[in-house]
Amino acid sequence: MKTGEAFLPLHDGKAPKWLLDSMKRLSSILIEAMIELYGTEELLRRLSDPFWFQSFGCLLGFDWHSSGLTTTVCAAIKEGLRGKEKTLGFFAAGGKGQRALKTPEEVIYWADVIGLDGNSLVLASRLSAKVDNSAVQDGYSLYQHMIFFDQKGNWAVVQQGMNLSLMYARRYHWFSLSLNDFVNEPHSGIVSPVRHDKVLNLVASESADNRVATLEVINDLSFKEFRRLFLRRENPILDEDMDPNRFLRKLEEVRALKPKEFKELLLVKGVGAKVLRALSLTAELLTGKSPSYKDPVRYAYAHGGKDGYPFPVDRETYGKTIDMLESIIRRAELSRGEKEKVFKRLILISS
Repeated sequence: MKTGEAFLPLHDGKAPKWLLDSMKRLSSILIEAMIELYGTEELLRRLSDPFWFQSFGCLLGFDWHSSGLTTTVCAAIKEGLRGKEKTLGFFAAGGKGQRALKTPEEVIYWADVIGLDGNSLVLASRLSAKVDNSAVQDGYSLYQHMIFFDQKGNWAVVQQGMNLSLMYARRYHWFSLSLNDFVNEPHSGIVSPVRHDKVLNLVASESADNRVATLEVINDLSFKEFRRLFLRRENPILDEDMDPNRFLRKLEEVRALKPKEFKELLLVKGVGAKVLRALSLTAELLTGKSPSYKDPVRYAYAHGGKDGYPFPVDRETYGKTIDMLESIIRRAELSRGEKEKVFKRLILISS
């Protein structure tokens, strides 16, 4: 096993029921022990760490090299919390596919139960999803979204997108306490099997001037000028499959709202990847302020590769991760036989 690699190939089918049941039970026990030892804030911090999340999934019994680890681990944590949420002060909302669409409803439910401002959590959920689906144009479409949060309103998002042409998945991690700006270097980590050559990344720090220029173009350029740009025969901005008239109608809606911040633009209904790309390219064409085209993936290897790409192995962090997982296992209320099995998995991770 190569240390720290996480290839995340897309796999068909589902994990067997016996494995899911085992993972739910083990997840419940380990999460409870984690909260008892380190608290909910540290648990959120760890869930937002790609390597820790991957290692935790392996402890639960899932294969290291699988996109299914993300969805199954998230589901196991959520199910393992069922009935214990208020006691532990820790909550999960969302899931895979249609379950992801219920995230706001689930967040508001628990927020009302514990007297928390659910709207801010829903906003965090919406913005994180919109950024990774539309502002980071890396070719991966989200199909899994889950937000974890505690009674203080701290949160972490774990979501995953798929690229059907490559048959690979990419996982995105967010953490509220390390987040300074939703639209400027917001991720705590991104796991991907490959680093792509050209990715329009509108939330890169290098895209800051382009974001400002995009808003200025929306609010200041006359609609007549937009029509002149987009309805000419040779259009260097719009994708071939994008209807210029439809784009202009959406642009009229956006201009009427007069967005002052880039995140306001992201939250406008119907403003997806194609519209954002067209607006960004328009701003670049008119002002010369270009966005970043560098892939933001930070962890092509979840904990560094042996060859040092994309970054050298961090042995200190690696050791701390293993030590923490070991302390959780020792604290967990498991039988001796169960602990032996989990420790064997931990040995495989650390070898």
